[in-house]
Amino acid sequence: MSASSRSQSSVSPSSFLQSGWATGYRTLEAEHAYGITDIEGTIPPELTGTLFRNGPGRFDRGGVAYGHPFDGDGMIAAVSFKAGRAHFQNRYVRTEGFIKESQAGRILLKNVFGTLRPGGFWLNAFDFSFKNVANTNVIYWNGRLFALWEAAPPHRLDPASLETFGTDDLGGVLAGGKPFTAHPRLEPQTGDLLAFGVRAGLVSDLALYRLTPSGQVQVEATYTLPGFAFLHDFAFSDNYWIFFQSPLALDPLPFVFGMKAAGECLRLAADQPGRMLLIPRSGGQVRTIETEPFFAFHHVNAFEQEGTIVLDSVRYEEYLTTLGNGDFRQIDFDRVPQGWLWRSEIDVATGEVRTRPLLRRAVEFPQIHPDRMGRSYRFVYLGATASADRNGPLQAIGKFDIQAGEAIFANFAPEGFISEPVFVPRPESNSEDDGWVIAIVYDAQRQASDIVILDARSLDRIARLLLPHHVPYGLHGSFVPEVFVDF
Repeated sequence: MSASSRSQSSVSPSSFLQSGWATGYRTLEAEHAYGITDIEGTIPPELTGTLFRNGPGRFDRGGVAYGHPFDGDGMIAAVSFKAGRAHFQNRYVRTEGFIKESQAGRILLKNVFGTLRPGGFWLNAFDFSFKNVANTNVIYWNGRLFALWEAAPPHRLDPASLETFGTDDLGGVLAGGKPFTAHPRLEPQTGDLLAFGVRAGLVSDLALYRLTPSGQVQVEATYTLPGFAFLHDFAFSDNYWIFFQSPLALDPLPFVFGMKAAGECLRLAADQPGRMLLIPRSGGQVRTIETEPFFAFHHVNAFEQEGTIVLDSVRYEEYLTTLGNGDFRQIDFDRVPQGWLWRSEIDVATGEVRTRPLLRRAVEFPQIHPDRMGRSYRFVYLGATASADRNGPLQAIGKFDIQAGEAIFANFAPEGFISEPVFVPRPESNSEDDGWVIAIVYDAQRQASDIVILDARSLDRIARLLLPHHVPYGLHGSFVPEVFVDF
C-alpha cells in the first residue's frame, strides 16, 4: 500500500472492493500492549507524545450484529511516541452496558442509531433508555482522560493503562446524567476547554460549559431551543458561540412503539430553513438567523472579520444515513450524499448569510492547527475519497489551502481506508503547516492496520508503522505531548 500526493484536479479511480472495505468493521476481541517494531521509514525523533483514538471496536454480541456502526462499543487506541520509537495499546471502555452485555453474552440494551433489543417491538416499546457506548472521542484535560459520547457524561480513564474508572459528572455539573458533547474545543488564548451539552427532543435543552486549566467547570449559560437540535459540533469566535441547527424532523411514533431506533426516525425537512445560532460569549440570548437547509456533523473553524462571522463546515444536502438495507457493510456509496467543504459568511449587522463551496470533493473529519482555533486560518486537513468525481469510503488524506484554493492528497487506494487524520504541530515552530499528520489506515490486503506519519507540508510519507492486527474504523481522537507508558 503506497501513499501518493496529487493535486485537486487529478482524479484517481475509485476501485476499492466493497468486501475489502467491509472487513474493517470486524470486532477486535483482543486488547494489546506492545512496542511497535515493524516500521518502514523513520519516526521523527522530535515527535513526542500520545495519539489517543476512540471508536467502535465491537459490532456484534452473541452472534447478533449491531444495526449501525455508531452503536459499536467504544475502544480506545493509544499510540505513544518517544525518541524515534512507538508503543501501541488498546482497551475497551468498561461502560455499565458493556459489562452487563459481556456477562450475558448477548445484546440487552437499545442504542441510538440502529440497534434494538432482539425479540421484536414488544421488548423495545416505551423504552426510552440508551446504552452509553462511550465511542466518539477521547480527550485529556487537567490530568484526566475522558472517553466521550454526547448523550451522557464522560467516562474517566487511566491515561497509562486505559483502565475505566467510571462516569465523571465533572464535580456535580453533570449530575443526573446530563449530556456532554463529544466535540469540546480548546481556546488557545486561555487554555480553556469550551464545551456544551444538548438534550434533543421535540424541544431541546442546551447548556454551555467552560473547563479551565486549573480544573474548574463553569456553566456559562442554559437555553431552550425550538425543535429537534441535533448538535454534534460547534465553533467559536472572539465574541460568539456558533451552532448550526439542521432542520431535522423527528417522527417519534416508530421509536416510541419499539419499531425503530431514534436515529432512524430522523429526516431532513428540506422545506424548512436551517438555523445559525449565535450566542454572545459575554452573555445574552440566542440570536437565530435562518439560512438554507442542510446537514452538518462537523465544523472546521470560525472567526470574525470586519463585522462578518466566517464559519467553515462539512455540509451535506441530506441527512446522512447508511442506506444499506439493514447491513451497513453493504452501503451503496453512490446513494449516500457527499459532504463538501463549505463556507458560510454571516453578516452580524444585517443577518444576511452567504454560502459557497470551497472544495467539491467528498471529505470528512476536518482538522486544523490548534493555535488557529477561533482565528483566521489557511490550512485544513481532511479525510477524503480516492476520487474527486464520485462518493466512496475515505481513502485519502487531504490538505486544502483556503487562501490559494488548492488541495493535495496522499492517496491510499485501492486497499487502504483511513480514519480521522490528526495534525500534530512541530515543537517550537510557529508555521501553520509545520508538523505531522498522523492517521490509522486499515490495509484490506493485509487485513491489518498501519499508523502513518506524513509531513504536514507536502503530505509525503515519513513513516509507516505496521500493526499485526486490525483496528476497526474509528471516529475521533487527539494528540497530547505527554507520554504515559514506559517502553
